[in-house]
Amino acid sequence: MRSAWLGVLLLSACASGTGSVADGSDTTTTVTTIAVTTTTTPSDTTDEAAAVDTTVATEATSSAPDTISAPRVSPEGFATTQAIVTKPDGTTCEICVWLAETAGQRGRGLMFVTDVAPAEGMAFRYPDPHTGTFWMKNTVLPLSIAFYAADGSFMDSFDMEPCTTDTCPDYPTPIDFLVAVEVPMGELERLGLVAGSHLRLLDLPCSD
Repeated sequence: MRSAWLGVLLLSACASGTGSVADGSDTTTTVTTIAVTTTTTPSDTTDEAAAVDTTVATEATSSAPDTISAPRVSPEGFATTQAIVTKPDGTTCEICVWLAETAGQRGRGLMFVTDVAPAEGMAFRYPDPHTGTFWMKNTVLPLSIAFYAADGSFMDSFDMEPCTTDTCPDYPTPIDFLVAVEVPMGELERLGLVAGSHLRLLDLPCSD
């Protein structure tokens, strides 16, 4: 989640800024010119009354603050591994995933993470076929999850919504899955993690 604000306080008037950039390299400058016209009459000692117009121009310049972005949070304490996805049509592709294989790692998962890069997602690998539930406690990214059996065959997939409240829903898993892969919501199809696919974790670090 990223948030940004821009505001210019000018002569007791509030105006919304425009044209901010995320890298903070540009600012918006607002210039307001106010013309004030007054008429004065010279004293009676003059032969004719003359009207003198005086215009006062006031410029107020303000620079809008840089965009404020939430800090990028990546998974910490996890290794990466290469994985081979065999698509339903038989073609293969290589993906990179963070690997959660201890109980502590699987329990933490993608909590508080805002960006899974440089990997495509996170693989949860169990020592034996497993049945249980997943939840999204303290997870700010909307995720999609795919489940694979011990032989690498696709079992099921569904989407999971972020949850930062005290009560979060449980998402039941298929029976006896071995690996689950979480990716940003909507990315399963692009990565080939779909019905009819197979997944194999290579236990080799991802290349830079």
